[in-house]
Amino acid sequence: MNRMHIVVVTDAWHPQVNGVVRTYEKVGALLRDMGHPVSFITPLQFRSVPCPTYPEIRLSVAARHKVARLIEAAQPACIHIATEGPLGLAARAYCRRRNLPFTTSFHTKFPEYVHARCRLPLSWGYALVRWFHGPSRAVMVATEGIETELRAWGVKSIRRWTRGVDTELFRPRDKALFDHLPRPVSLYVGRVAVEKNIEAFLALDLPGSKVVVGDGPQRGDLEKRFPDAVFVGARTGEDLARHYAAADLFVFPSRTDTFGLVLLEALASGLPVAAYPVPGPKDVLGDAPVGAMDEDLCRAARAALAISPDACRAFALTRSWSASAEQFLANLSPFDAETAFPRAPENV
Repeated sequence: MNRMHIVVVTDAWHPQVNGVVRTYEKVGALLRDMGHPVSFITPLQFRSVPCPTYPEIRLSVAARHKVARLIEAAQPACIHIATEGPLGLAARAYCRRRNLPFTTSFHTKFPEYVHARCRLPLSWGYALVRWFHGPSRAVMVATEGIETELRAWGVKSIRRWTRGVDTELFRPRDKALFDHLPRPVSLYVGRVAVEKNIEAFLALDLPGSKVVVGDGPQRGDLEKRFPDAVFVGARTGEDLARHYAAADLFVFPSRTDTFGLVLLEALASGLPVAAYPVPGPKDVLGDAPVGAMDEDLCRAARAALAISPDACRAFALTRSWSASAEQFLANLSPFDAETAFPRAPENV
């Protein structure tokens, strides 16, 4: 494929620690290695305010004109809108006004998240999802299960975009980090927020210890209610990988994730997975003997403890980020940048 300058507009970026940020970081680096310049438009370039009920997420303000200037300065041949937040809305409006093709992705079940917080009907939330993604040339989703759900809500032009895992970083290691805790150690990694259903994990009657890696608005409440659980806060890089590898079981209590990048990171670290049989884990694990899914999460966890760590590692080794980057690239909708931006480029 010819060299293309790609602009990615995302409301999810540092200092957030989540799968969306890690995905775009990794795929962006691989696209650059393939010879395609990638520019990110993120909240770090804007004034922002805390998101109500979730202050760790910053919402950009006065974004419309600056997003337009940044896109025009970059003079891209492809525009991808990653999120449905203020920056995504500004980029969508710009592309619609200029009649430029663009692609989008569906990473987060915001209708379910909003419903969990303020009981807004799901049909209202998905009406907004349908409106936002309607003009997109390709709505990228990670799994078949999420594609099926979105089609049922009337979303069209869906294309698959899988995920990968860094098997050099996330690998079996020494387990001494948790030697001070009773075994087996059951682990959760991710945002500590109501939509992640972490309470279902912490309430399980399991032997050993429970460890939560991550931060978020629900942490303080859960720490008070479950004093026997160990909360270690957000971890990244080598530190995060050591926490995965030191555990014995990964428990994924979410019913709303569109993929669950942490599932692949856990499997690459040699951890079997226990989860509910819902889209996300069903699509990632499939029929592979690397996890247990059950509406009784406790039963799933006890069954998963008997699974071979070697099988989990072998499964993860087949999931590459290179394939993810190539799939993302093939889904983009390029246009003639010289025609769209008929002037000399500026430095961004």
